[in-house]
Amino acid sequence: MQIARWGNSLAVRLPAGLVREMGLKEGDRIELAPASDHLAVRRLPSAADVLADLRRFRGRLPASGRLTRDDANAR
Repeated sequence: MQIARWGNSLAVRLPAGLVREMGLKEGDRIELAPASDHLAVRRLPSAADVLADLRRFRGRLPASGRLTRDDANAR
């Protein structure tokens, strides 16, 4: 990977193979984190991905585990 100046910031250029492997496209957000002996690259979920995941769980809580509005706002 190469670090280059982009305006007043620095940018990391990702190899094309990594981009293809991770399915990255322009506008995707990633997170770089140090690992034991390398740099870990992780694609952050988009708003659409998060919403799709939430929709999968819709209605799956047991009735005993649900909160009513009154329960949630009780003090």
